[in-house]
Amino acid sequence: MLTGCNDSSLVVDRLRDQAKGQNTTVTYYYSEFKVGKELTATAILGSMLKQMINGMDVIPKDISRGLKKQLSTIYGYEPQLVDIVKILQLITSSQPTIMCIDDLDQCVGAQRVRILDSLKQILEKSPSTRIFITGGPHVRAEIKERLTGRVISLPVSPDKGDIITYLRARLAEDEMPDAMDEGLEADILEKIPENISGM
Repeated sequence: MLTGCNDSSLVVDRLRDQAKGQNTTVTYYYSEFKVGKELTATAILGSMLKQMINGMDVIPKDISRGLKKQLSTIYGYEPQLVDIVKILQLITSSQPTIMCIDDLDQCVGAQRVRILDSLKQILEKSPSTRIFITGGPHVRAEIKERLTGRVISLPVSPDKGDIITYLRARLAEDEMPDAMDEGLEADILEKIPENISGM
């Protein structure tokens, strides 16, 4: 789990580059803050499953049989989480897989529990699967509890100097530099880094 990081896409891009030619699947889900309360385990894991299937040039026979069996049980209905998890177990047990979920804390508590419990089920059937999760520090204990013994937590906090450098660069790009006096700029460079470091 990586906490406090907004650059998950960079990590996913790096993982995808490294996975090329390695027969490793990288699947991901990026949360959007504005729809946080609508995020469900079914939607997130269903999206990741769709990516995996769409990324296969040829679906291996055992996976194809498993898909047909699962799809026949849910034909005419929206897939349920249990069906999605079974198909994900089938796929991930046949090839190394990295599953990335950004901003898990954007999901409401009950959905986080469902996601983490589903990931635990996948890991039990697919020990070569690796999971990369980002989220705020407050979900760390929940992740450790649900994925017992399988978590390496890496807290990441922004460096105050990096924040100030970034702010100076953005302020230098201001199209109306005369609209800001030195006092306002000093306030921005003092207060924003303090507030961000506490996030």
